[in-house]
Amino acid sequence: MLVLLDQTRLPAEEVELVCTDALVLVRAIRTLAVRGAPLLGIAGAYGVALAAARGFDVAEAARLLEDARPTAVNLGYGVRRAERAHAAALAAGAGAAGAAAAALAEARALHREDAGASARMAAHGLLLLDELLPGGGHRLLTHCNTGALVSGGEGTAFAVALGAHRAGRLRRLWVDETRPLLQGARLTSYEAARAGMSYTLLTDNAAGSLFAAGEVDAVLIGADRIAADGSVANKVGSYPLAVLAKYHHVPFLVVAPTTTVDAATPDGASIVVEQRPGQEVTELTSPRFGPAGGEVGGMAVAPLGTPAYNPAFDITPPELITAIVTEEGVISPVTKTGLAELCARSPQTTMS
Repeated sequence: MLVLLDQTRLPAEEVELVCTDALVLVRAIRTLAVRGAPLLGIAGAYGVALAAARGFDVAEAARLLEDARPTAVNLGYGVRRAERAHAAALAAGAGAAGAAAAALAEARALHREDAGASARMAAHGLLLLDELLPGGGHRLLTHCNTGALVSGGEGTAFAVALGAHRAGRLRRLWVDETRPLLQGARLTSYEAARAGMSYTLLTDNAAGSLFAAGEVDAVLIGADRIAADGSVANKVGSYPLAVLAKYHHVPFLVVAPTTTVDAATPDGASIVVEQRPGQEVTELTSPRFGPAGGEVGGMAVAPLGTPAYNPAFDITPPELITAIVTEEGVISPVTKTGLAELCARSPQTTMS
């Protein structure tokens, strides 16, 4: 079995979600009980190992897992790594049990690698902040959730802010609530409070007034997919922040492991953006993991039958990004050549 922290129950409850087979994990991924690009890769790899251990068709489990959320490239990366390890063990005559053990070992290796990448991203990001914002007292704005809940370590963008906090250089963490499922309000605030950080929650549409008042020194976000040209897919609402940051001359930093870079996606227009159910917009719902895999509860805030546009992500072009911070270093300015050269140094990258 695979045991996860059910993120749909936070911040009110810390509840373990037990996945007894790959299909339960697929449902957990779709309902955001487990989420966040790096963690999805880890979960996907463990899901393949779980399918192998339970005697489920591994190829079919891999397909279902990879299709559970189409935008986050890490999910497919983790699934394929474990699937290849399983196939290689079978080809070597390891038998079903040996192949399942090989898939599990690969998932654990990916888990360790991501924890190490998280620590290195935090270090690179903190150095970059000190270069861009000498003197400390950083007021950082973040979107969605990018902490330990999305990673094998302490996260991506949040890990940089956490490093600034520990170094005594964080004055304020501005936390976008992040519509429609409030990952910022529910999850980033939860992590910031646990870390003892100075943070303030705001509605997504209040960010502009913060920029206008000169209250934001830098923006830190994560990424679910980075195209070969440096275009970044992240939680919807990221692109408007990049436009605001550009207009107000505020650094806009993307923090993500090299496993999030996908050379097979040439540009932002080629990224498939997941469309979420309109109910998430037309109703006030709790994204709790229910027995049928859907949300529970709900109160209508729009007339019955109102159509809703609800993309899970938007695309930020490279010209709006000050730098991309990875475990291998920093890319600035963001160019296709620079991204390819940096990712070539990483054995885990999907650029190869």
